[in-house]
Amino acid sequence: MEPLDRHDIVLLAELQRDSRQTVQQLAERVSLSNTPVWKRIKEMEAAGVIRGYTAMVDREKVGLGLCVIAEVNLTRHTEDEVTRFEKAIADVPQVVGCYSTTGQADYVIKVLAPDIKSYERFLHEIMFKLPGVTHVRSSVVLKEIKSDSRLPLELPPISRNESSSRSARRLAAARSTP
Repeated sequence: MEPLDRHDIVLLAELQRDSRQTVQQLAERVSLSNTPVWKRIKEMEAAGVIRGYTAMVDREKVGLGLCVIAEVNLTRHTEDEVTRFEKAIADVPQVVGCYSTTGQADYVIKVLAPDIKSYERFLHEIMFKLPGVTHVRSSVVLKEIKSDSRLPLELPPISRNESSSRSARRLAAARSTP
């Protein structure tokens, strides 16, 4: 796949804003016709740039009122132990984010649970039984200030060709206007 251009970035931003838009709506937003928009989306899906489409669900409205950020340390850092832990944690549905980090913790995880009792059960029945886990330091989130899955996409600068063709289109439009 070629590098992403301005149209691709705007398309991605629009899909992040509302992935239920039709190709026609997207085409209007990026100033292209339907077919090129459809082709660009399919190319980005095939290249893995677009990994899927999802609904944003309010966690509290579905009974997941507790959010915990936890630091996890492993006993050893052998390749085998790290791989076993990472595979195991990837299969835990309560863990909605897991990051290998620098600093005091080997991993930082984001855990969602209905309440503190459920989280305690999660620790004893799941976390402490995962391969290599030696320590878990939990911080209960008091208030979620921001939770956004959209990426901060920035438009690339307008290239000379884009600028020239845009100027030519404006000039042609101006000439055709009586």
